[in-house]
Amino acid sequence: MSVIFGLLLLNAGLDKFFHYMPIPPDLPEAIEKDNLAFMEIEWLMPLVGFAELLGGLLILLSKTRALGALIVFPVMVGVLLTHILVAPEGLIIAFVISIKKSLTISCFIKHTIGFGLAVFHYHVEVRVGHDTEL
Repeated sequence: MSVIFGLLLLNAGLDKFFHYMPIPPDLPEAIEKDNLAFMEIEWLMPLVGFAELLGGLLILLSKTRALGALIVFPVMVGVLLTHILVAPEGLIIAFVISIKKSLTISCFIKHTIGFGLAVFHYHVEVRVGHDTEL
Protein backbone atom coordinates (compact mmCIF):
# COMPACT_ATOMS: atom_id res chain seq x y z
CA MET A 1 0.00 0.00 0.00
CA SER A 2 2.85 2.40 0.80
CA VAL A 3 4.48 1.76 -2.58
CA ILE A 4 1.22 2.58 -4.36
CA PHE A 5 0.79 5.74 -2.30
CA GLY A 6 4.41 6.77 -2.95
CA LEU A 7 3.96 6.30 -6.70
CA LEU A 8 0.68 8.22 -6.56
CA LEU A 9 2.48 11.13 -4.91
CA LEU A 10 5.34 11.00 -7.40
CA ASN A 11 2.84 11.14 -10.27
CA ALA A 12 0.94 14.05 -8.70
CA GLY A 13 4.16 15.94 -7.98
CA LEU A 14 5.51 15.48 -11.50
CA ASP A 15 2.18 16.62 -12.94
CA LYS A 16 2.49 19.90 -11.02
CA PHE A 17 5.64 20.65 -13.02
CA PHE A 18 4.99 19.04 -16.44
CA HIS A 19 1.15 19.16 -16.72
CA TYR A 20 0.88 15.86 -18.60
CA MET A 21 -2.39 14.61 -17.08
CA PRO A 22 -5.48 16.04 -18.77
CA ILE A 23 -7.93 18.01 -16.66
CA PRO A 24 -11.42 16.50 -16.80
CA PRO A 25 -13.84 18.76 -18.71
CA ASP A 26 -16.74 18.18 -16.32
CA LEU A 27 -15.20 19.54 -13.11
CA PRO A 28 -17.61 21.24 -10.71
CA GLU A 29 -17.50 25.03 -10.79
CA ALA A 30 -16.28 25.22 -7.18
CA ILE A 31 -13.24 23.05 -8.00
CA GLU A 32 -12.44 25.21 -11.03
CA LYS A 33 -12.56 28.32 -8.82
CA ASP A 34 -10.24 26.70 -6.29
CA ASN A 35 -7.78 25.69 -9.03
CA LEU A 36 -7.76 29.22 -10.43
CA ALA A 37 -7.15 30.62 -6.94
CA PHE A 38 -4.20 28.26 -6.48
CA MET A 39 -2.76 29.33 -9.84
CA GLU A 40 -2.90 33.00 -8.78
CA ILE A 41 -0.16 32.33 -6.21
CA GLU A 42 2.76 31.46 -8.48
CA TRP A 43 4.91 29.66 -5.91
CA LEU A 44 2.17 27.54 -4.32
CA MET A 45 1.80 24.74 -6.89
CA PRO A 46 5.57 24.20 -7.30
CA LEU A 47 5.83 24.02 -3.49
CA VAL A 48 3.04 21.43 -3.29
CA GLY A 49 4.61 19.53 -6.20
CA PHE A 50 8.00 19.51 -4.49
CA ALA A 51 6.44 18.27 -1.23
CA GLU A 52 4.63 15.51 -3.13
CA LEU A 53 7.80 14.48 -4.98
CA LEU A 54 9.99 14.46 -1.88
CA GLY A 55 7.32 12.79 0.25
CA GLY A 56 6.63 10.19 -2.44
CA LEU A 57 10.32 9.32 -2.77
CA LEU A 58 10.71 9.03 1.00
CA ILE A 59 7.57 6.90 1.32
CA LEU A 60 8.93 4.46 -1.26
CA LEU A 61 11.93 3.73 1.01
CA SER A 62 10.98 1.82 4.15
CA LYS A 63 13.50 3.55 6.44
CA THR A 64 12.28 7.04 5.52
CA ARG A 65 8.57 6.25 5.18
CA ALA A 66 7.56 8.09 8.35
CA LEU A 67 9.50 11.22 7.38
CA GLY A 68 7.79 11.13 3.98
CA ALA A 69 4.42 10.89 5.71
CA LEU A 70 5.28 13.95 7.82
CA ILE A 71 6.26 15.92 4.71
CA VAL A 72 3.07 14.96 2.88
CA PHE A 73 0.81 15.54 5.91
CA PRO A 74 0.02 19.24 5.12
CA VAL A 75 -0.79 18.30 1.52
CA MET A 76 -3.12 15.54 2.73
CA VAL A 77 -4.86 17.97 5.09
CA GLY A 78 -5.46 20.27 2.12
CA VAL A 79 -6.82 17.40 0.01
CA LEU A 80 -9.09 16.28 2.84
CA LEU A 81 -10.40 19.80 3.47
CA THR A 82 -11.00 20.33 -0.24
CA HIS A 83 -13.09 17.17 -0.40
CA ILE A 84 -14.99 18.02 2.78
CA LEU A 85 -15.77 21.64 1.86
CA VAL A 86 -15.82 21.77 -1.93
CA ALA A 87 -16.12 18.33 -3.55
CA PRO A 88 -17.59 15.73 -1.17
CA GLU A 89 -17.88 13.08 -3.92
CA GLY A 90 -14.20 12.12 -3.47
CA LEU A 91 -14.27 12.21 0.32
CA ILE A 92 -14.14 8.45 0.93
CA ILE A 93 -10.86 7.94 -0.95
CA ALA A 94 -9.27 11.03 0.63
CA PHE A 95 -10.38 9.89 4.09
CA VAL A 96 -8.94 6.38 3.69
CA ILE A 97 -5.57 7.70 2.47
CA SER A 98 -5.47 10.28 5.28
CA ILE A 99 -6.13 7.60 7.92
CA LYS A 100 -3.31 5.45 6.49
CA LYS A 101 -0.82 8.32 6.63
CA SER A 102 -1.95 9.33 10.13
CA LEU A 103 -1.26 5.81 11.34
CA THR A 104 2.21 5.92 9.81
CA ILE A 105 2.94 9.23 11.54
CA SER A 106 1.63 7.98 14.89
CA CYS A 107 3.85 4.87 14.67
CA PHE A 108 6.83 7.11 13.89
CA ILE A 109 6.12 9.31 16.91
CA LYS A 110 5.64 6.27 19.16
CA HIS A 111 8.96 4.71 18.11
CA THR A 112 10.83 8.02 18.28
CA ILE A 113 9.61 8.83 21.78
CA GLY A 114 10.27 5.24 22.88
CA PHE A 115 13.83 5.44 21.56
CA GLY A 116 14.37 8.80 23.24
CA LEU A 117 13.16 7.47 26.59
CA ALA A 118 15.42 4.41 26.30
CA VAL A 119 18.46 6.62 25.62
CA PHE A 120 17.53 8.89 28.55
CA HIS A 121 17.10 5.86 30.85
CA TYR A 122 20.49 4.46 29.79
CA HIS A 123 22.15 7.85 30.33
CA VAL A 124 20.68 8.16 33.84
CA GLU A 125 21.79 4.61 34.76
CA VAL A 126 25.34 5.26 33.55
CA ARG A 127 25.54 8.55 35.46
CA VAL A 128 24.18 7.05 38.69
CA GLY A 129 26.46 4.02 38.37
CA HIS A 130 29.44 6.28 37.72
CA ASP A 131 28.72 8.53 40.70
CA THR A 132 28.39 5.60 43.13
CA GLU A 133 31.79 4.20 42.18
CA LEU A 134 33.53 7.40 43.32
